[in-house]
Amino acid sequence: MIAGYEDQSLKVFSLNSNHALAEEIANHIGTTLGECTVSKFSDGEIQINLEESIRGCDVYVVQSTSEPVNLHIMELLIMIDALKRASAKSINIVMPYYGYARQDRKARSREPITAKLVADLLETAGATRVIALDLHAPQIQGFFDMPIDHLQGVPILSDYFKEKALDNLVIVSPDHGGVTRARRMADRLKAPLSIIDKRRPRHNVAEVMNIIGDVEGKTAILIDDIIDTAGTITVAADALIERGAKEVYACCTHPVLSGPAVERIENSSIKELIITNTIQLPEDKRTEKITQLSVAPLLADAITRIHELKSVSILFD
Repeated sequence: MIAGYEDQSLKVFSLNSNHALAEEIANHIGTTLGECTVSKFSDGEIQINLEESIRGCDVYVVQSTSEPVNLHIMELLIMIDALKRASAKSINIVMPYYGYARQDRKARSREPITAKLVADLLETAGATRVIALDLHAPQIQGFFDMPIDHLQGVPILSDYFKEKALDNLVIVSPDHGGVTRARRMADRLKAPLSIIDKRRPRHNVAEVMNIIGDVEGKTAILIDDIIDTAGTITVAADALIERGAKEVYACCTHPVLSGPAVERIENSSIKELIITNTIQLPEDKRTEKITQLSVAPLLADAITRIHELKSVSILFD
C-alpha cells in the first residue's frame, strides 16, 4: 500500500471480469474501488450506473476481456461511454488480459484481424489509455492510436523460480514465437535456452517435431504467455521428459484454461504450473498443481506512476 495516498482525482473502478484483482490493486494504491452497478435488463442488455461523481477525475477501469469474452468487452465499452458522458478527465483501461489478441494477423485469406477491431472499439468508445500485460504479440501496441503501456509478466514468474532455488535449469519456449519471452527468463535466471519446434495442423492441436537444445538431466521450465486448452504445454512437457529432462515446470501469464485444460495438466508430466491472476481462476480449476501469483503490485505501481506523471519504463523489465 502507498501510505497516505489520498488523491481524490484518481478513481479505480472494477467491472465483472476480475473484481478480486481490482480490489487488490486499489488496496496497493491505498484507495477504495469506485461505486458502480452493472446489471442487465430482462433481454440481456447491460446497464451501468456510476454511483459517484467522477467529473474531472483520472479514472482507471480494471477489466480483463476473458471468458465470457464478448460480454466483458461490451461491459467495458458501455462503461467507457458512461465515464465519457460523466465528464471524466481521462479514461484509462487496465486490461490485464487482452481478449482476441491471438487474432492479430491474417493467417489465411478472408480472415479478420480482430485484435485491431477491439482496439478500434475501445478508442471509438472514448478510452484515452490502455495498460496491458503480456500481449500475445507486441505489435498489437501499434493497433492503438493512443498511449499504451505494455507490462511484462516474466519478472514476476522469474522471481518465483529464484526463490525455489532450482538447479541445473533450462528455459524452454514451447514454440518459435515465444523465444523472446523465454530468453528474458533465461537471462534473469542465468540459464540456457531450449526451443520446441512444433506444428499446429489445426486450432488447439499441437504436434512436437523436434527439441532444439540440451535438456537431458535438466530441470526444464516451459514458459508461455497463454495456456488455453493446455494441449501445447502438456505435449511439450511429455516430449521433454522423453528427451531426458529430470523434471518439468510450466508457467504462463494468462491462465485461460478452457475445456480439458485442468484435467490435461493434472495428468501430464508437469510437476507444477505457475500462473498469474490476470484472469480470475474459478474454484473448480484450482488444484494443488497450480500456483497463482499476483500482478496487483505491478499494475498498482503503473497506475500510480501514470497518474503522477512519472516514468513507467522502469516497470517494463
